[in-house]
Amino acid sequence: MEDSKSDKFSILLPTYNEKENLPIIVWLISKYMDECGYDFEIIIIDDGSPDGTLEVAQQLEKIYGKDKIVLRPREKKLGLGTAYVHGINHASGNFVIIMDADLSHHPKFIPEFISRGANLLTQILLRPGVSDLTGSFRLYKKDVLRKLVDSCISKGYVFQMEMIVRARQHGYSIGEVPISFVDRVYGESKLGGNEIVHFASGLLYLFATT
Repeated sequence: MEDSKSDKFSILLPTYNEKENLPIIVWLISKYMDECGYDFEIIIIDDGSPDGTLEVAQQLEKIYGKDKIVLRPREKKLGLGTAYVHGINHASGNFVIIMDADLSHHPKFIPEFISRGANLLTQILLRPGVSDLTGSFRLYKKDVLRKLVDSCISKGYVFQMEMIVRARQHGYSIGEVPISFVDRVYGESKLGGNEIVHFASGLLYLFATT
């Protein structure tokens, strides 16, 4: 990744009721990627949002073009893990960036992720811990992400944590970029009561199997 200008980055955006945020996040991603001269595509995976998110995404596709906005909607909410699998299957880039569409992750950090990734190839010794196990703002090599997804059994929000655990098991290098995390701009957190119970039981399972 020394010459990241020759790489292509597929940005996966799973969405559910994000019609207000989606145009903003897409504009910001395009702005920062274009400024750095990176080749990219944004893959929007909408899980049957009742608020009209998909219709907004279709308008964005017309504005930015089908080479930049790739729509891969699904009929209903099927979980974060399967959304990434769905996205990877349609990704044409050799690197994949996963992030939330709710603006809690600012796209201005993407270039830092990319340069950090270049450094990882030359750094052998990394501190073993990753402080944000649940974070969903990440950059992966596509083949690495596919291997991790294939070895994960979790769905939903535990999936993010399992990905880090599996990455350690596989011996992959992991680095962190400090970012500022913003509370959701519109809407409520998607970690509902039922999801929190699954999150807790998922954690227990992970600790029991690693």
